[in-house]
Order: sequence, then structure tokens, then C-alpha cells
Amino acid sequence: MYHPELFKGKTALVSGGRSGIGYGIAKQFLELGATVLICSRKEEPLIKAAETLGTIGPCYYEVCDIRKTSDIELLAKKTRQELGGLDILVNNAGGQFPAPAELISENGWAAVINNNLNGTFYMSQIMAKEFFIPEKSGIIVNIIANMHRGFPGMAHTGAARAGVENLTKSLAQEWAMYNIRVNSIAPGTIQSSGLDQYPKEIQSQFEAARKENLMGRFGAIEDIANAVSFFSCPLSSYISGTTLYVDGLEHLAGDRNGLIRTLRSMI
Repeated sequence: MYHPELFKGKTALVSGGRSGIGYGIAKQFLELGATVLICSRKEEPLIKAAETLGTIGPCYYEVCDIRKTSDIELLAKKTRQELGGLDILVNNAGGQFPAPAELISENGWAAVINNNLNGTFYMSQIMAKEFFIPEKSGIIVNIIANMHRGFPGMAHTGAARAGVENLTKSLAQEWAMYNIRVNSIAPGTIQSSGLDQYPKEIQSQFEAARKENLMGRFGAIEDIANAVSFFSCPLSSYISGTTLYVDGLEHLAGDRNGLIRTLRSMI
């Protein structure tokens, strides 16, 4: 669909790029000519991902905990060393767990907010100060979630991702003077390795949700990668501060309480 040299000469950093959606985003960047650096917290799977992606194009890796500004500052240095600069930042890293709101502990709540919201801000701020603001050019794409009608069963990540959506609007306006575009993508249920971590009861709920989807399917990783490429290329040069829902209409239709009902049945 896209020209194979769309991102030739461009550099991209993808957090959480070792698996799932992040891996698919990195893969498409490489297929379209970019030089890519992926980061995540666990080194061994990160190395394996970079080796596999490296068969497509130049792919580097760096261990980074996005909750720690010291890690991100080291990542910025590695990005400068390996990529020579940075054109595109994709904030994909995050983490959450299903739980009824009344059972989320203080530590559990703080961990998800710190990872999904704070980590996204730290990454954006540090990379903007290091690369985008001095160069007066840059693109940031935030991967959030379908929380348009709330996120029953994952109130912590719904709150964090909603915060990122608002952060997207704020940064887009503040940094427009530096020619930095900031947009978000809200995936629906995407068929990826991320679904495999859930218990069989929740897997069954996912299957029911698939049948109810108005498009009759879950999304593919490529659906998200395609949207990221759109926001990262000149086709979207007059778009900033927006959120694109890539969810087969889930944000408009369907039962949002299936997950929480399943969780309560498991207690």
C-alpha cells in the first residue's frame, strides 16, 4: 500500500518494540526504508526481536524502563549514537492487568499509571528536548486504547490512556511552533501475542466479543502499523492533536461490560 521507500533516510524509535503491536510497527517501518531502534525492559527477548527485524533492515535495540527518566536519557544517547538523530517516536510501551476497580491495589494502580501515562510523558519530553525541539521537526505517535466509553475491568489503564489522549492534545498545541506533530491511535481488540497472557475464561469472552464486532473480526497488527505509518508520513502533514480509533467500531458499538462480568464470575 505504501511506497517501499516511504521512510528512506528516516529514523524511528519504537518503545515496547520486542513483541506484539510494537514489533509489527517496527517491522513496517523497516519494510518502508526506515532505520529503527526498539526498546523494552527485558533484554533477552529484545535481542531476539532485533536480530529477526535486522534481516529486514537496520534495527538496533536498547533496554529501557520508561518509568525511569535516567533510563530514557541513556536511551536518547544511544539513539544519537546508533541512529544519528530521530525523526519519529512511537510510544507503544505499556502494561496493565484485568481487575475489578474495587480490587485494584494502591501499588497496582500506581504501576499502571506510572507506566502508561508517566512513561509516555517522560519519553515524549526527553526525546523532544534532545531531538525534535532543536531540529524544529518531529513526529510523535502514542498508542493508547479504546476507552471512549470507559474501560470496565481495566479502570487503571483506561484512566492512564485517557490521560495520554489529553496529553496528545496539549503537546500538539505547545509544540506546533517547533513543527512537531503529535497524534494518538486507539486500538480495539487486536489479534496479537498480548491476548495470549489472559486466562481461558477471558479468552472465551474475547471470542464472544469477536462475534459481536460489527466488522466481524478483531484487528490485525498490520491495521495499527498502517495507521502509525499514516501519522508518520507527509500524507498526514496537516493533522495533529487527534486520536484515530482503529477498532472495527468498538468505540461506538458493542457491550463494554463483558470483561468485568467475566472477572466477577471468576472471583
